[in-house]
Amino acid sequence: MKYCRFEFRGRAEYGLVESVGGNDQITRLLVQPPEEVADLEDLPTKAVPRIPLTEAKLLIPVRPTKILCVGRNYREHAAELGNEIPQEPLIFFKPNSSLLAHGETIRRPKISERTDYEGELAVIVGRRCRKLEPDADVRPFILGYTVLNDFTARDLQKKDGQWWRAKGFDTFCPVGPLVNTELDPWAGVEVETRVNGEIRQHGSTRDFIFPLDVIIRHIAEVMTLLPGDVIATGTPEGVGPVVNGDVVEIRVDGVGVLRNPVADE
Repeated sequence: MKYCRFEFRGRAEYGLVESVGGNDQITRLLVQPPEEVADLEDLPTKAVPRIPLTEAKLLIPVRPTKILCVGRNYREHAAELGNEIPQEPLIFFKPNSSLLAHGETIRRPKISERTDYEGELAVIVGRRCRKLEPDADVRPFILGYTVLNDFTARDLQKKDGQWWRAKGFDTFCPVGPLVNTELDPWAGVEVETRVNGEIRQHGSTRDFIFPLDVIIRHIAEVMTLLPGDVIATGTPEGVGPVVNGDVVEIRVDGVGVLRNPVADE
């Protein structure tokens, strides 16, 4: 199942996304937010005139209580920035105020001289999750998957040591364009980033240092994950700077392309 959150008749609504004639279209409205439903097969819908996804005003498809990110989850990415391979998942937060919808503009802050894209697969939590058993299957706790750009002020990250400022500016967490509930990152999902049409990153979730089950159990040992929470799973090698006028496009197979222009503040 694929769904999006979009503006419809002046309201934010969730829409079922289906392929019609080879093109993604919003075919029905979802009566309840998917993260509030125990079983998606029971999710009520209602009729709506079909809307091509390319013509819809897409909104941020998630409503998390928190956004957690995994740093250095690809060996090559850790190496390219001169960092050691972490011995356990390296977790940090991005604030909800950094969220940005597909198509909206990322703003480069005046105090940063280098801002980088980081294309990632993101997990959306579907059920309350806390202190799982070591062999517990994490799949029942996952609602779906989307695309996330862990945009970063790289110079401030190196300067501060802690990452709250480098990762936390408004607009530094684009997410979208939709959610797919049926991906399998354990089998491998391709992640690719383009800047102005040129490929900069390409990786597969098969190359994770820490697979999703390890990541989710690690986080849930410390804090309660709630429905709607977002976990960004790490970025492949190839991160680099973008400047005013650039366009970042991140594609995750099965989800689509998250596209955002970049502009100076």
